Amino acid sequence: MSVLIDSDTRVVVQGITGHQGRAHTRAMLEFGTRIVAGVTPGKGGEKVHGVPVYDTVEEAMVHSPDVSISFVPARWAFDAAVEAIEAGIRLLVIVAEHVPLHDELRLYQISRKKGARVVGPNCPGIASPGKSKVGIMPNRIFMEGNVGVVSRSGTLTYEVVNALSRSGLGQSTCIGVGGDRAPGTSLPEAFEMLAEDPKTDAIVVVGEIGGSAEERTAALARRWDKPVVAYIAGRSAPPHRRMGHAGALVEGGAGTARSKIEAFERAGAFVAKTPLEVPMLVKEALKG
Repeated sequence: MSVLIDSDTRVVVQGITGHQGRAHTRAMLEFGTRIVAGVTPGKGGEKVHGVPVYDTVEEAMVHSPDVSISFVPARWAFDAAVEAIEAGIRLLVIVAEHVPLHDELRLYQISRKKGARVVGPNCPGIASPGKSKVGIMPNRIFMEGNVGVVSRSGTLTYEVVNALSRSGLGQSTCIGVGGDRAPGTSLPEAFEMLAEDPKTDAIVVVGEIGGSAEERTAALARRWDKPVVAYIAGRSAPPHRRMGHAGALVEGGAGTARSKIEAFERAGAFVAKTPLEVPMLVKEALKG
Protein backbone atom coordinates (compact mmCIF):
# COMPACT_ATOMS: atom_id res chain seq x y z
CA MET A 1 0.00 0.00 0.00
CA SER A 2 1.12 3.58 -0.55
CA VAL A 3 -0.07 7.05 0.45
CA LEU A 4 -1.78 9.51 -1.92
CA ILE A 5 -0.59 7.79 -5.13
CA ASP A 6 -0.23 4.23 -6.39
CA SER A 7 0.38 2.28 -9.59
CA ASP A 8 -3.13 3.09 -10.85
CA THR A 9 -2.81 6.86 -10.39
CA ARG A 10 -3.40 8.76 -13.64
CA VAL A 11 -1.44 12.01 -13.94
CA VAL A 12 -1.80 15.19 -16.00
CA VAL A 13 1.25 17.46 -16.30
CA GLN A 14 0.54 21.18 -16.43
CA GLY A 15 3.34 23.01 -18.21
CA ILE A 16 4.51 19.83 -19.92
CA THR A 17 6.08 21.58 -22.93
CA GLY A 18 8.50 23.69 -20.89
CA HIS A 19 12.08 22.59 -20.24
CA GLN A 20 11.37 21.34 -16.71
CA GLY A 21 8.04 19.84 -17.70
CA ARG A 22 9.62 17.81 -20.49
CA ALA A 23 12.57 16.61 -18.44
CA HIS A 24 10.57 15.53 -15.41
CA THR A 25 7.82 13.98 -17.50
CA ARG A 26 10.45 11.66 -18.96
CA ALA A 27 11.80 10.86 -15.49
CA MET A 28 8.34 10.16 -14.10
CA LEU A 29 7.52 7.88 -17.02
CA GLU A 30 10.78 5.99 -16.44
CA PHE A 31 9.81 5.62 -12.76
CA GLY A 32 6.57 3.95 -13.84
CA THR A 33 4.14 6.84 -13.43
CA ARG A 34 1.01 6.67 -15.59
CA ILE A 35 1.06 10.09 -17.25
CA VAL A 36 -2.04 10.28 -19.42
CA ALA A 37 -2.01 13.91 -20.61
CA GLY A 38 -0.21 17.22 -20.57
CA VAL A 39 -1.50 20.79 -20.68
CA THR A 40 0.02 23.91 -22.16
CA PRO A 41 -2.25 26.66 -23.57
CA GLY A 42 -1.64 27.06 -27.30
CA LYS A 43 0.23 23.75 -27.62
CA GLY A 44 -2.77 21.44 -27.94
CA GLY A 45 -2.24 18.63 -30.44
CA GLU A 46 1.45 18.18 -29.71
CA LYS A 47 3.01 15.21 -27.93
CA VAL A 48 5.77 15.09 -25.31
CA HIS A 49 7.45 11.69 -24.89
CA GLY A 50 4.31 10.18 -26.40
CA VAL A 51 1.98 12.02 -24.01
CA PRO A 52 -0.82 14.00 -25.74
CA VAL A 53 -0.92 17.73 -25.00
CA TYR A 54 -4.09 19.78 -24.56
CA ASP A 55 -4.82 23.49 -24.29
CA THR A 56 -6.82 23.15 -21.06
CA VAL A 57 -7.17 20.75 -18.15
CA GLU A 58 -10.86 20.41 -18.94
CA GLU A 59 -9.95 18.99 -22.37
CA ALA A 60 -7.39 16.65 -20.79
CA MET A 61 -10.07 15.20 -18.49
CA VAL A 62 -11.06 12.91 -21.37
CA HIS A 63 -8.22 10.71 -20.05
CA SER A 64 -9.68 10.71 -16.49
CA PRO A 65 -6.56 11.94 -14.63
CA ASP A 66 -6.60 11.76 -10.81
CA VAL A 67 -3.63 13.99 -10.10
CA SER A 68 -2.04 17.11 -11.56
CA ILE A 69 1.59 18.09 -11.25
CA SER A 70 2.29 21.69 -12.16
CA PHE A 71 5.52 23.03 -13.64
CA VAL A 72 3.83 26.35 -14.34
CA PRO A 73 5.94 29.38 -13.27
CA ALA A 74 5.10 31.00 -9.94
CA ARG A 75 3.24 34.00 -11.35
CA TRP A 76 0.69 31.71 -13.03
CA ALA A 77 0.74 28.81 -10.56
CA PHE A 78 -2.41 29.93 -8.74
CA ASP A 79 -4.46 30.21 -11.93
CA ALA A 80 -3.22 26.82 -13.14
CA ALA A 81 -4.13 25.19 -9.82
CA VAL A 82 -7.63 26.67 -9.79
CA GLU A 83 -8.13 25.50 -13.38
CA ALA A 84 -7.22 21.94 -12.33
CA ILE A 85 -9.50 22.01 -9.30
CA GLU A 86 -12.44 23.35 -11.30
CA ALA A 87 -11.90 20.60 -13.88
CA GLY A 88 -12.26 17.96 -11.15
CA ILE A 89 -8.68 17.18 -10.07
CA ARG A 90 -8.55 16.43 -6.36
CA LEU A 91 -4.79 16.06 -5.77
CA LEU A 92 -2.36 18.70 -7.00
CA VAL A 93 1.42 18.83 -6.71
CA ILE A 94 2.91 22.30 -7.28
CA VAL A 95 6.66 22.40 -7.83
CA ALA A 96 7.18 26.15 -8.39
CA GLU A 97 8.94 28.22 -5.75
CA HIS A 98 8.36 31.93 -5.07
CA VAL A 99 4.58 31.57 -5.34
CA PRO A 100 3.21 34.71 -3.59
CA LEU A 101 2.02 34.05 -0.03
CA HIS A 102 -1.37 35.63 -0.80
CA ASP A 103 -1.84 33.18 -3.68
CA GLU A 104 -0.95 30.27 -1.39
CA LEU A 105 -3.50 31.37 1.21
CA ARG A 106 -6.24 31.80 -1.41
CA LEU A 107 -5.43 28.41 -2.93
CA TYR A 108 -5.57 26.75 0.48
CA GLN A 109 -9.08 28.07 1.05
CA ILE A 110 -10.30 27.15 -2.44
CA SER A 111 -8.83 23.65 -2.39
CA ARG A 112 -10.29 22.80 1.02
CA LYS A 113 -13.70 24.15 0.02
CA LYS A 114 -13.68 21.97 -3.12
CA GLY A 115 -12.39 18.87 -1.32
CA ALA A 116 -9.03 18.93 -3.09
CA ARG A 117 -5.56 18.47 -1.61
CA VAL A 118 -2.52 20.49 -2.63
CA VAL A 119 1.06 19.35 -1.98
CA GLY A 120 3.40 22.33 -2.22
CA PRO A 121 4.12 24.87 -3.61
CA ASN A 122 7.91 24.82 -3.56
CA CYS A 123 8.05 21.08 -3.07
CA PRO A 124 9.71 17.99 -4.62
CA GLY A 125 6.42 16.05 -4.70
CA ILE A 126 5.46 12.48 -3.81
CA ALA A 127 7.14 9.16 -4.56
CA SER A 128 6.06 5.59 -3.84
CA PRO A 129 8.86 3.30 -5.08
CA GLY A 130 7.66 0.50 -7.31
CA LYS A 131 4.37 2.29 -7.91
CA SER A 132 4.46 5.94 -8.96
CA LYS A 133 6.22 9.27 -8.64
CA VAL A 134 4.55 12.66 -9.01
CA GLY A 135 7.44 15.03 -8.50
CA ILE A 136 11.04 15.89 -9.24
CA MET A 137 12.97 13.59 -6.89
CA PRO A 138 15.80 11.62 -8.57
CA ASN A 139 14.67 8.13 -9.59
CA ARG A 140 17.92 6.40 -8.70
CA ILE A 141 17.81 7.14 -4.95
CA PHE A 142 14.65 5.14 -4.22
CA MET A 143 14.12 1.56 -3.14
CA GLU A 144 10.80 -0.10 -2.34
CA GLY A 145 10.27 -0.84 1.34
CA ASN A 146 8.47 0.05 4.55
CA VAL A 147 9.97 3.35 5.76
CA GLY A 148 7.87 6.46 5.24
CA VAL A 149 9.55 9.85 4.79
CA VAL A 150 7.97 13.28 5.24
CA SER A 151 10.04 16.39 4.69
CA ARG A 152 10.01 20.18 4.43
CA SER A 153 13.29 20.30 2.50
CA GLY A 154 13.76 19.06 -1.05
CA THR A 155 17.53 18.61 -1.00
CA LEU A 156 17.54 16.98 2.43
CA THR A 157 14.80 14.64 1.25
CA TYR A 158 17.11 13.35 -1.48
CA GLU A 159 20.03 13.00 0.92
CA VAL A 160 18.02 11.10 3.54
CA VAL A 161 16.28 8.81 1.03
CA ASN A 162 19.60 8.02 -0.64
CA ALA A 163 21.16 7.20 2.73
CA LEU A 164 18.24 4.90 3.59
CA SER A 165 18.47 3.04 0.28
CA ARG A 166 22.24 2.64 0.51
CA SER A 167 21.71 1.08 3.94
CA GLY A 168 19.16 -1.39 2.60
CA LEU A 169 16.12 0.44 3.96
CA GLY A 170 13.46 0.87 1.31
CA GLN A 171 10.68 3.43 1.37
CA SER A 172 6.89 3.07 1.31
CA THR A 173 6.02 6.66 0.42
CA CYS A 174 8.02 9.89 0.50
CA ILE A 175 6.09 13.17 0.76
CA GLY A 176 7.90 16.48 0.31
CA VAL A 177 5.49 19.11 1.63
CA GLY A 178 7.74 22.09 0.86
CA GLY A 179 9.18 24.80 3.04
CA ASP A 180 6.85 27.73 2.35
CA ARG A 181 4.90 29.48 5.10
CA ALA A 182 1.48 28.33 3.84
CA PRO A 183 1.85 24.84 2.35
CA GLY A 184 -1.21 23.15 0.94
CA THR A 185 -0.46 20.06 3.03
CA SER A 186 1.29 20.52 6.35
CA LEU A 187 4.01 18.37 7.86
CA PRO A 188 1.65 17.04 10.59
CA GLU A 189 -1.00 16.14 7.98
CA ALA A 190 1.51 14.22 5.87
CA PHE A 191 2.90 12.51 8.96
CA GLU A 192 -0.56 11.29 9.97
CA MET A 193 -1.13 9.82 6.49
CA LEU A 194 2.02 7.74 6.89
CA ALA A 195 1.11 6.82 10.46
CA GLU A 196 -2.21 5.41 9.21
CA ASP A 197 -0.58 3.42 6.38
CA PRO A 198 -0.37 -0.29 7.34
CA LYS A 199 2.64 -0.80 5.03
CA THR A 200 4.69 1.94 6.71
CA ASP A 201 6.54 0.50 9.73
CA ALA A 202 8.69 3.53 10.63
CA ILE A 203 8.57 7.23 9.78
CA VAL A 204 11.42 9.65 9.12
CA VAL A 205 10.63 13.33 9.63
CA VAL A 206 12.97 15.83 8.00
CA GLY A 207 12.39 19.30 9.43
CA GLU A 208 14.05 22.67 9.58
CA ILE A 209 13.91 25.89 11.54
CA GLY A 210 10.94 28.23 11.35
CA GLY A 211 7.28 27.81 12.25
CA SER A 212 5.79 25.18 14.54
CA ALA A 213 5.10 22.30 12.14
CA GLU A 214 7.72 20.04 13.67
CA GLU A 215 6.49 20.63 17.23
CA ARG A 216 2.94 19.79 16.12
CA THR A 217 4.21 16.69 14.33
CA ALA A 218 6.05 15.58 17.46
CA ALA A 219 2.83 15.92 19.44
CA LEU A 220 1.12 13.62 16.92
CA ALA A 221 3.95 11.10 17.16
CA ARG A 222 3.00 10.48 20.81
CA ARG A 223 -0.35 9.04 19.68
CA TRP A 224 1.11 6.35 17.44
CA ASP A 225 3.11 3.21 18.20
CA LYS A 226 5.21 3.49 15.05
CA PRO A 227 8.86 4.43 15.61
CA VAL A 228 9.87 7.91 14.49
CA VAL A 229 13.30 9.23 13.52
CA ALA A 230 13.68 12.98 13.12
CA TYR A 231 16.38 15.12 11.60
CA ILE A 232 16.15 18.90 12.09
CA ALA A 233 18.31 21.17 9.93
CA GLY A 234 19.46 24.58 11.12
CA ARG A 235 21.14 23.94 14.46
CA SER A 236 23.63 26.74 13.78
CA ALA A 237 21.21 29.23 12.21
CA PRO A 238 21.20 32.71 13.82
CA PRO A 239 17.87 33.92 15.27
CA HIS A 240 15.71 36.66 13.68
CA ARG A 241 16.98 35.86 10.20
CA ARG A 242 15.25 34.08 7.33
CA MET A 243 17.32 31.17 6.09
CA GLY A 244 16.52 30.09 2.53
CA HIS A 245 12.91 28.94 2.62
CA ALA A 246 10.14 31.44 3.15
CA GLY A 247 9.06 29.47 6.20
CA ALA A 248 12.51 29.21 7.77
CA LEU A 249 12.18 32.25 10.02
CA VAL A 250 13.00 32.02 13.72
CA GLU A 251 11.39 34.59 15.99
CA GLY A 252 12.25 34.72 19.66
CA GLY A 253 12.39 31.23 21.14
CA ALA A 254 9.86 29.77 18.73
CA GLY A 255 10.80 27.75 15.67
CA THR A 256 14.39 27.06 16.69
CA ALA A 257 16.16 23.81 15.95
CA ARG A 258 16.53 23.23 19.68
CA SER A 259 12.79 23.61 20.39
CA LYS A 260 11.97 21.13 17.62
CA ILE A 261 14.60 18.61 18.69
CA GLU A 262 13.39 18.77 22.28
CA ALA A 263 9.79 18.25 21.14
CA PHE A 264 10.72 15.03 19.32
CA GLU A 265 12.85 13.83 22.21
CA ARG A 266 9.92 14.35 24.60
CA ALA A 267 7.75 12.35 22.17
CA GLY A 268 10.16 9.42 22.40
CA ALA A 269 11.49 9.81 18.85
CA PHE A 270 15.07 9.12 17.80
CA VAL A 271 16.80 12.36 16.73
CA ALA A 272 19.67 12.30 14.24
CA LYS A 273 22.45 14.87 14.33
CA THR A 274 23.20 14.44 10.61
CA PRO A 275 21.30 12.95 7.66
CA LEU A 276 23.78 10.06 7.50
CA GLU A 277 22.80 9.01 11.04
CA VAL A 278 19.17 8.48 10.00
CA PRO A 279 19.50 4.89 8.65
CA MET A 280 21.32 3.68 11.75
CA LEU A 281 18.61 5.13 13.99
CA VAL A 282 15.83 3.69 11.81
CA LYS A 283 17.33 0.22 12.16
CA GLU A 284 17.63 0.73 15.93
CA ALA A 285 14.04 1.99 16.13
CA LEU A 286 12.68 -0.96 14.14
CA LYS A 287 14.50 -3.43 16.42
CA GLY A 288 12.95 -1.76 19.43
